[in-house]
Amino acid sequence: MYYIGTDLGTSAVKLLMMDECGRVENVVSREYPLYFPKPGWSEQQPEDWWRAVKDGLKQLISGYDKTQIAGLSFGGQMHGLVILDKDDRVIRPAILWNDGRTQKETDYLNNKIGRDKLSQYTANIAFTGFTAPKLLWLKNNEPENFARIEKIMLPKDYIAYMLTGSFCTDVSDASGTLLFDVEHKRWSQEMLEICGINQSQLARVYESYETVGTIKPEVAHELGLPEGVRVAAGAGDNAAAAVGTGTVGNGSCNISLGTSGTVFISRAGFGVDANNALHSFAHADGSYHLMGCMLSAASCNKWWMEQILNTSEFAKEQEAITDDMLGNNTVYFLPYLMGERSPHNDANARGAFIGMTLDTSRAQMYQAVLEGVAFAIRDSFEVAKSLGLEINSSKLCGGGAKSPLWRKIFANVLNIRLEVLESEEGPGYGGAILAAVACGRFASVQEAADRLVKVADAVEPDDLLAARYQERYDKFKKLYPAVKELFPQIQ
Repeated sequence: MYYIGTDLGTSAVKLLMMDECGRVENVVSREYPLYFPKPGWSEQQPEDWWRAVKDGLKQLISGYDKTQIAGLSFGGQMHGLVILDKDDRVIRPAILWNDGRTQKETDYLNNKIGRDKLSQYTANIAFTGFTAPKLLWLKNNEPENFARIEKIMLPKDYIAYMLTGSFCTDVSDASGTLLFDVEHKRWSQEMLEICGINQSQLARVYESYETVGTIKPEVAHELGLPEGVRVAAGAGDNAAAAVGTGTVGNGSCNISLGTSGTVFISRAGFGVDANNALHSFAHADGSYHLMGCMLSAASCNKWWMEQILNTSEFAKEQEAITDDMLGNNTVYFLPYLMGERSPHNDANARGAFIGMTLDTSRAQMYQAVLEGVAFAIRDSFEVAKSLGLEINSSKLCGGGAKSPLWRKIFANVLNIRLEVLESEEGPGYGGAILAAVACGRFASVQEAADRLVKVADAVEPDDLLAARYQERYDKFKKLYPAVKELFPQIQ
């Protein structure tokens, strides 16, 4: 049997077909436009997503025995606001996760309603990208559109609705709306009142691996799919990617070194840190997870190489950073080139080099960039450990994970075993796994991950090097508090 995973991203949809042994049979991508109608705004047309998904599905299954296609599910960009009227027409373009227009509404929620109350209601505080501030912005700025709302959806859930007619979402994606009581996995009545909406306007919430329906006959006919194909609720992109990397079960961890960096820690029970430094969300495996996000990770590496050194010879530049230099650098780098999210939640934070002298070398500065990202990721680890979580190993994925040097730095800064996977297909693979669980191929997400996700390589920390990095981290964590008050003054 075949299972399809749909990764609805910001620039394109990536569709993946997996067989029952976990082998990827085919991958297809379809791009769609991204619109910036005003500075700081970011929108897309949900109809563009739907056209791309349909076109991609037709190509994905071409040449395969379509009767063997059993299920389909999703990973998708989170936090976006999709609104439909009483006739199921999209009212306005979707406001995306990276849209920054809601600063006023975010400040209102955090400062007037209060962070403590938000955390009590939803386990999280407000960020400009979350869905609830978008609803408040719509209410304040487009009241005629707000009044027409019949259904409020997240991006991937619009595709599920078009495929099945089921008005649904899943617990992991709902967690990122700031409308969801994460601990009890239900919509927060307090937040609905604050935003001026009714529960009837919100979707039914499912676990990510639960079936929400089957593909509508007319859609199945158009796409050439069997009518009985099951559609599972799916997950937000980070939770789906975590499933695809086997990051399920208590204490399991994944670090993603993409443009931004994320730390994803699965846990059996619900928990929130004292300062809401990490997001506390429901996980796609039926449990919970903590997530820290730093806004500049591999992008720091790219900035240093391409903008400062004006070169793309990444491996060649790293050759100058020899083993004896690791843990002995006197230069530090704060990697806050776009502000920072976790754990500081400081939009004013900026990047900085500290500790340079007349004999500081180019290699030392590059080393400081790589180490600074690792130290910043450790900041989120320390928050998780404060909640009693013991993390002994982690998967490492994303473009930055391809560097053996960076892997070694990370393993010793964090003092844990780091594992690199045989193949990395992101949220689409996690979506396909969720579809397989929904179809009964596996009894649980845990069983599926244990059987399908394979580790290709691992890096173990060295005791002496880890000790040297502990000393350096103790100094690094004092730097941001020391310069925090300067950042707003220099902008």
